[in-house]
Amino acid sequence: MTGFKFVDTNILLYANDKTAGDKHLVSTELLRVLWGNNGGILSTQVLQEFFYNATRKLSLPLNVPSAREIVYAYSSWLRGPITDTTIIGAIDIHQSMGFSFWDSLIIKVALDTGCDTLYTEDMQHGQVINNRLTVINPFR
Repeated sequence: MTGFKFVDTNILLYANDKTAGDKHLVSTELLRVLWGNNGGILSTQVLQEFFYNATRKLSLPLNVPSAREIVYAYSSWLRGPITDTTIIGAIDIHQSMGFSFWDSLIIKVALDTGCDTLYTEDMQHGQVINNRLTVINPFR
């Protein structure tokens, strides 16, 4: 791995959803590797989405203390706050590239933190953004 890897919410959710089958296995292994080489990055947005969905929308929802512990552990992957500049930059990405605002915010943070890869199932696999960030769907 050459650069940092941004991890989208769905990766964290599948890793904590034992009913997710192969997606659970792939996510768990991906996070294990990133944890081992300190290569993972995520944003406060991802942690917020994870907590909300993990405690409400998983087939076997996590209890609040368990979800809190996971959020705390992955908070070490945060690299700086989301600021007004981040939000304005995300709006610009949304407007110029047509991504949803929420995906644009993830892209902006990934670019700002020097990531070369964005792991998600929510965008086009293999797409390269700004000649620097490659979207990878690890479940393909």
